[in-house]
Amino acid sequence: MSDLVEELLAAGRGLAASGMSPGTSGNVSVRVGDEVHLSASGTSLATLTAEQMARTTLDGTPVTEGDGPTPRPTKEWPLHLAMYARDPEYRCVVHLHSPSAVAASCLAPWREHTAFAPVTPYVVMRVGNVPLVRYAAPGDPAQAERVRGSALRFHGALLQNHGSIAAGRTVAEAVDRAVEIEEAARVRLLLGDRLDARLLTDDEVRELVEAYGQPWG
Repeated sequence: MSDLVEELLAAGRGLAASGMSPGTSGNVSVRVGDEVHLSASGTSLATLTAEQMARTTLDGTPVTEGDGPTPRPTKEWPLHLAMYARDPEYRCVVHLHSPSAVAASCLAPWREHTAFAPVTPYVVMRVGNVPLVRYAAPGDPAQAERVRGSALRFHGALLQNHGSIAAGRTVAEAVDRAVEIEEAARVRLLLGDRLDARLLTDDEVRELVEAYGQPWG
């Protein structure tokens, strides 16, 4: 078993234990060479095993092992492949139905480039832009095409009325971004539509972007 897959399984258990992947919701993947290892359809991140990992090529062709194909991948596999297509350095994608991100995905975004106003430094430091991707039914290739074809730079997004997706060059980076999106969503919900909430100034945001290098605007 690849070390990346082993790391992913451990990360999945951690996400489930923290309440960010209830039941069989959410799915994860890693890129190993020219293959993508994805959690299989109907699996729980709390109990996911190496035997429950599906494998495809980068164009979605199932990988055959022994006498037949590996398990059927999550129906969200087009979304995972769309994220890998955006950046050849990505090695992990995390898609969650975490409660705050789901709730925030039902609200109007702050700006076109990001759903979240910069009320704290952290989403700017750790993720950058978090756009709201227009709704499509789970597994619909149309949503994957919106992600793949977006000209906006981003490492994570909210999927309208659905949840979140995040990618990274390592498993830890992708998971950290998914967690930060959930925290930013929670803060968004706590603040509601308060008009007196202080936002970071343009200069303060610019300083963070220059220091941490995440995409913004």
